[in-house]
Amino acid sequence: MGQIKVTKAPIEGLYVIEPTVHGDNRGYFVETYNKNDMHDAGLDMAFVQDNQSMSIKGVLRGLHFQKNFPQGKLVRVIKGKVFDVAVDLRSKSRTYGQWYGVELTEENKKQFYISEGFAHGFLVLSDVAEFCYKCTDFYHPGDEGGLAWNDPQIGINWPGVIGEYRGNASADGYQMEDGTGLNLSEKDQKWLGLKETFMF
Repeated sequence: MGQIKVTKAPIEGLYVIEPTVHGDNRGYFVETYNKNDMHDAGLDMAFVQDNQSMSIKGVLRGLHFQKNFPQGKLVRVIKGKVFDVAVDLRSKSRTYGQWYGVELTEENKKQFYISEGFAHGFLVLSDVAEFCYKCTDFYHPGDEGGLAWNDPQIGINWPGVIGEYRGNASADGYQMEDGTGLNLSEKDQKWLGLKETFMF
């Protein structure tokens, strides 16, 4: 018990979680999830699915959300480094349309909890990154929505990315500062901005 430090982000519903790491000259041990510790911190979500992905440097995945079956996500990196972002899509929230980002690495072992009602995405900053996350609902095919990763209305400051917005989500004209091209799926390059996606 008491093995985690939970920091509330400036946007309600987002939490940065730092577990206690027990290390010596042999390596380390860390509890990556403990229901009792989460409960003591006021976080009582129930997870039903674990996912893992691998991506290379310059890959940007997102911004994704679920239309009818929203998922809360507890995300972490077990190899490499990513910049992880959540965007508030709750229409009645005072922070609607605002974003918050946190660097997750295999060294800092931070976790990021993103409540239901947010869009989510991440950019890989290391040569390779392995990304794990727990979800509060199952994946439902056909339920995924998305937002343009570079929507100027949201204004995410993706670290190390240079390029000029050309009115769409295409990766053309963008790259990392070291010359690595930005790498997005075909689908992620077709999402529209916040205003076009949500007509209110």
